[in-house]
Amino acid sequence: MRILLLCHSFNSLSQRLFTALRDDGHTLSVELDIADNVTDEAIELFRPDALIAPFLKRRIAEATWRRLPCLIIHPGPPGDRGPSALDWAVMREQTHWGVTVLQATAEFDAGPVLAHAGFVMRSGTKASLYRREVTRAAVGAVREALQRLSFPQSATQLVSQPTATPEAPAGQNGWQPLMRQADRAIDWRRDHSATVLRHLRAADGFPGVAATLFGQPAQLFDAHPANAATRARAAGLGQPGDVIARRGPGVLVRTVDGAVWIGHVRRAATTTDGLTLKLAATRAFAAESAALPEWPAPLERPTDGPNADWAELRYEEFGPADGTGARVGWLEFNFHNGAMSTRQCERLRDTLRELRQRPTKVLLLAGGADFFSNGIHLHDIEAAAPEMGLTPGNSTGDSAADASWRNIHAMDDAALELLTMTDRLTVAVLRGNAGAGGCFLALAADQVWAHAGVVQNPHYKNMGNLYGSEYWTYTLPKRVGAAQAKAIMQGRLPIGAVEAQRIGLLDAVLGEDAAELEALARQQALTLAASPDLAERIAAKAARRAADEAAKPLQRHRDEELQRMHRNFYGFDPSYHVARHYFVHRKPHAWTPRHLAVHR
Repeated sequence: MRILLLCHSFNSLSQRLFTALRDDGHTLSVELDIADNVTDEAIELFRPDALIAPFLKRRIAEATWRRLPCLIIHPGPPGDRGPSALDWAVMREQTHWGVTVLQATAEFDAGPVLAHAGFVMRSGTKASLYRREVTRAAVGAVREALQRLSFPQSATQLVSQPTATPEAPAGQNGWQPLMRQADRAIDWRRDHSATVLRHLRAADGFPGVAATLFGQPAQLFDAHPANAATRARAAGLGQPGDVIARRGPGVLVRTVDGAVWIGHVRRAATTTDGLTLKLAATRAFAAESAALPEWPAPLERPTDGPNADWAELRYEEFGPADGTGARVGWLEFNFHNGAMSTRQCERLRDTLRELRQRPTKVLLLAGGADFFSNGIHLHDIEAAAPEMGLTPGNSTGDSAADASWRNIHAMDDAALELLTMTDRLTVAVLRGNAGAGGCFLALAADQVWAHAGVVQNPHYKNMGNLYGSEYWTYTLPKRVGAAQAKAIMQGRLPIGAVEAQRIGLLDAVLGEDAAELEALARQQALTLAASPDLAERIAAKAARRAADEAAKPLQRHRDEELQRMHRNFYGFDPSYHVARHYFVHRKPHAWTPRHLAVHR
């Protein structure tokens, strides 16, 4: 079929659908929902058989849904309606939820149900559930809906009656209103930690929870429970609502029965144009956080139970403990939204250096649960722009260009640690999506494994024609060949797991989701560590690295890449700075980028 995706933004669900339906053999184009006349023009140019709306913020015009079948994806079970479906599901602690594909009509979320898929709710944030459970269910339901839909003879013929009426159970929820800040409000003097976490999880991603921190208004995101030891330590320190400690990007806030960690915040607007940034809490409130005691967490710590504790990095080892077999290391770096600031890159670099001393022969790099990595931290870089007024260093000439330069050097340093770890085998395990420098951080490992739902964006050009670094000029052609490497870097389109394995970006696709991947990756790593030819494989790896270094040193690759990046950051063309500014401040598109709108 010819399918037009109409979406408010080309988000994670839209990208997953794009890659899945393209793998199924459909022809796709994308139009951002800018105006009704723009959508009409797209339909005239592309002549689609159907329109799919994965993510919209307004109704589809009647002229459009009468013209061709328009499939709406609603993140709720049949019968549920309204713009805050997942927010309410998390807030009410629903045990089961679902996704419905329905045909657009005049009434909001009330058209004929074409397909639906359910899932068990886990204790996660709205954003995490959307990226994982909702996205997987939506792909299955859309595929089912497309099979059931019987099209008119002509895609341009008016569709006056529903064209498919499969049986679907009636939902009991009905219309749910837009969730407002009053519904999300936190009362530090009364709310227990579980209530605080529930409210924050129901708002994570967007819009956050309006509250006070350090006595100042802010929107809160990225909340985590404190473990038993931290709660006991916090008891008696300050009053509910007081900030009592810091760790990594986050601060610890007292509640009536313990404490919660707040990782990221958006402060109330301080600039004349009202622009604000979502930043690490310790960055947004830098002076206030610096006065707090630091309560670090050990790198090796439990994953569940009362002693499980939050921190950005976590390491464990498994395998034979009696010295009869090789051990396997598992390193997580769960950076919020996959963005890696200079500080976070340096932490990862230092941790990789420490792990060289561990007696493992296979090291798995698991990244984050929702994102493996998305490369340099654009929000953190934007905060260094003089107009934001958030960086004290601005008085000494600091800038977004300087922050970009520091960040890319730190990112390269982390990739270098992987590339030069020649005494063991390394595997990047993509439990979530990866983008830009995060893709090439993964390629610095010997192998890359992912599950079927992972989407990669292994290119930089969408961010103002960035050239990119992380040694991609070494790792990418080595994997896929020079011609394919050029096509990938120029393509600008997301790549699903099936295509990524076909062209060589992935070595294995294990399981359908993150949970299946993790179990299979651990099992396969143990098999790899126990293989009789392991020593030979490690020796061959070291020999290849030495030969490659003699042919062209890694430092030369890095120097050549950074020469181009320096031009992006400091040169006369401001494209990168403009694109970054529009991205971090969520400024709407005035037109659909041409690499998405192939009909144009």
